[in-house]
Amino acid sequence: QVQLVESGGNLVQPGGSLRLSCEASGLTLWNYAIAWHRQAPGKERELVAAIGSRGGSANYANFVKGRFTISRDNVKNTVYLQMNSLKPEDAAVYYCNAIGTQSSNSRENYWGQGTQVTVSS
Repeated sequence: QVQLVESGGNLVQPGGSLRLSCEASGLTLWNYAIAWHRQAPGKERELVAAIGSRGGSANYANFVKGRFTISRDNVKNTVYLQMNSLKPEDAAVYYCNAIGTQSSNSRENYWGQGTQVTVSS
């Protein structure tokens, strides 16, 4: 059974940092593109950052460039989102999304349950 489990969400003051984790079971994240999305109350879900499969490059939404970093630990089968210089507008539920990019998994698309990030003084 495939599972993506996010963790690391918390309450943090503006200017603070958090590292979110997305740990996978039942699939090898190396073979998937991974995206982090977020959704704030009353707003649509939006793409925050993504990293390609098999060593592919990372891309970021303009509103997090220079502050957030997406990375992989292939041994731990985990993808991270390091978030620095957090702003109140970064508060949201953050979701991990694994997208199959190979011929063997191109129909696969998995989501985690989300982790809450709150930015407030």
